[in-house]
Amino acid sequence: MALVRSEAATIVGYLTLICVVLLGDFLTPASAVWQTSAGLLVGLFFVMFWLAFAVVRHAESLATLLGEPYGTLILTLSVIGIEVALISSIMITGSNKPTLARETMFSVVMIVLNGLVGLTLVIGGMRHRFQHYNLQGANAYLAVLIPLAALSLILPRFSTSAPGGELSQLHAAFLIGMSVILYGVFLGVQTITHSDIFRQPVAGMADVGEASHDHHGFTVRTVPYHCIALLLAMLPIVLLSKNLAIYVDYGIEKLGAPLALGGFLIAALVLTPEGLSAVQAAQKNQLQRAVNICLGSALATIGMTVPAVLTISWVMNEPVELGLNSSDIVLLSVTLVVSLVTFVSARTNILLGAVHLALFAAYVMLIFDTPT
Repeated sequence: MALVRSEAATIVGYLTLICVVLLGDFLTPASAVWQTSAGLLVGLFFVMFWLAFAVVRHAESLATLLGEPYGTLILTLSVIGIEVALISSIMITGSNKPTLARETMFSVVMIVLNGLVGLTLVIGGMRHRFQHYNLQGANAYLAVLIPLAALSLILPRFSTSAPGGELSQLHAAFLIGMSVILYGVFLGVQTITHSDIFRQPVAGMADVGEASHDHHGFTVRTVPYHCIALLLAMLPIVLLSKNLAIYVDYGIEKLGAPLALGGFLIAALVLTPEGLSAVQAAQKNQLQRAVNICLGSALATIGMTVPAVLTISWVMNEPVELGLNSSDIVLLSVTLVVSLVTFVSARTNILLGAVHLALFAAYVMLIFDTPT
């Protein structure tokens, strides 16, 4: 019985999936009044949100069993894997949305590099004043993240080989190859050759104590168990993603909300459980784990999403726009510069967190700053 309770989210997820499959034709927004559609949207969002927490729980159990940096890497790849699967599923089964990947990737980068980094630095700084992390590890993330972000999200807006933010076949092939190679090399460095630079430095371990062994109130079992349970929890999220996208699009259209809000909601759904893990790590003075989660998520978002969506676009012959508009390019550029300033020293304080939160507020403002 305890096992059933611990996996309640996965069970509810599959029951929801069965209902959607059996009653799919009767659950479309067009066939229901808006109150019913709103209720179904909230219900789907809650179920997928619960499932995302289940994925993070199993990933954190694996982190406890395997240690750093492998545990955080599993957590990051699991969460960003959900994001990639969501985007891919919508691209394959839904209507053509050439800017979906761009909006979602940009939302993830802004939420992570500004919202989550800012929140962890502020909360950690309020509790511990100064916090230590491994500077070489943070620099390794940024050294790969900055060129990937610039070449994937900024350069397509200025290249002349394709209209707007689209990519020529040569440019797309280059981005796929470069993303796979650079991210692959980074994973090799993180897990094999230089894994020590992604661990908490001795100077920042004074207040960690027993917190590093805290299981967050859940039972840690075996590696095979959590691997299987993690995959089982991810599957209904992916399969329900198309239905969620339909209701999100319907709600945005009915409310007259900006289209970019859809990408923000998808990113928020995926990142919230992981964000809570980062905040908890900062509270326990485990800033290196928070840095690994935040910067690792931003890097994995581009390193995994770009090859996936460009490959799907090529196979399905559907256009994809990756180039950001002018205001987003400015915000992304400032974010990357501020991130360099933040991680130029081996310890952080609350001021740096406040700057990142200010940039996150600017990003949210721009979502709703539509032409009148």
